[in-house]
Amino acid sequence: MGKPKVVLGVSGGIAAYKACELLRRLTESGHDVRVVPTAASLNFVGEATWAALSGNPASTEVWESVHEVPHVRIGQTADLVVVAPATADMLAKAAHGLADDLLTNTLLTARCPVVFAPAMHTEMWEHPATQENVATLRRRGAVVIEPAVGRLTGKDTGKGRLPDPEEIFEVCVRVLARGVSEPDLAGRHVVISAGGTREPLDPVRFLGNRSSGKQGYALARTAVARGARVTLVSANTALADPAGVDLVRVGTALQLREAVLKAAADADAVVMAAAVADFRPAEYAGGKIKKKDGQEPAPVILVRNPDILAEISADRAREGQVVVGFAAETDDVLANGRSKLLRKGCDLLVVNEVGEAKTFGSEENEAVILSSDGSELAVPYGPKEALAEVIWDQVAPRLAVRRA
Repeated sequence: MGKPKVVLGVSGGIAAYKACELLRRLTESGHDVRVVPTAASLNFVGEATWAALSGNPASTEVWESVHEVPHVRIGQTADLVVVAPATADMLAKAAHGLADDLLTNTLLTARCPVVFAPAMHTEMWEHPATQENVATLRRRGAVVIEPAVGRLTGKDTGKGRLPDPEEIFEVCVRVLARGVSEPDLAGRHVVISAGGTREPLDPVRFLGNRSSGKQGYALARTAVARGARVTLVSANTALADPAGVDLVRVGTALQLREAVLKAAADADAVVMAAAVADFRPAEYAGGKIKKKDGQEPAPVILVRNPDILAEISADRAREGQVVVGFAAETDDVLANGRSKLLRKGCDLLVVNEVGEAKTFGSEENEAVILSSDGSELAVPYGPKEALAEVIWDQVAPRLAVRRA
């Protein structure tokens, strides 16, 4: 079996230089990459650079090597087409089927998965025309990654920044691994919580847990690759921002509840992967609690935090919303999980055993997915991305049934 064939389309935005890093990651991971730049993009990165880095010719014209019919063959033989950056102009041409250069011809002939990584000024991204073009492309099965928020050209800051090339690469790898041109979460909005909440005792201390957020971030990355619009509510993580998500950072359980409820208002699915503190200190000390010689510390009085999973499950923000919970257990794992599923009222509960050296902070996980219909699915030990894929495999058909 030969190397996967990837077409890297580069359109004319200042972020074109970042595509060099994406190209490097694709080639070094064993992909055969053909770069197809637009004429405008060559103002930022020259044709010779693309040819040297990819080891393949790079051309903008349909009239070069005509005997090979490149405007047809390149798209026909590709396993993946990724356009990074995708300007507003490129999105418009792709949505309306225009074909005035080699890249737009390639997009029309491709029958493989197509990924667009937009990059433009905030006003251009938010313009109704661009949003309609993005919606059209997604409806047709393309994966359009949400742009990042950050520094743009000049002094401007806002949504429209090209996501980190490493994160775009991760999306491409996942799309290639699935090998389907119709992403099953296309047109869906999913909300995912990740990380661990921290409940402050005083300005320097808090009650927390060992959750790293890696499982929630894996869920976010796999959902993007399956075409979803993703809101990721992240509590106290130190992980790179996944490409294509709307990221909301929170600290405490109360902040996480507020953010999740707001995002869930129009969500098709809510996945509560965060480790949310059950309790918080009843009082917050405005100054650092001092150690006093000869005195024992005052007891810390705790009060309950809201049960966010039960609240969302009992009061669905929209009809047909699928709710997934997580249960981190240290003993009687399945018995406690089954009991929790009944109490919480969610559709699926992902149950796993945790401990000081288990699950939290690890790159791997194993779990049993319990369903409200009584079925159980064991997921063997493996990468957290693999578990995330299985979870979405369970969610997607439930969404399809409820849409029908």
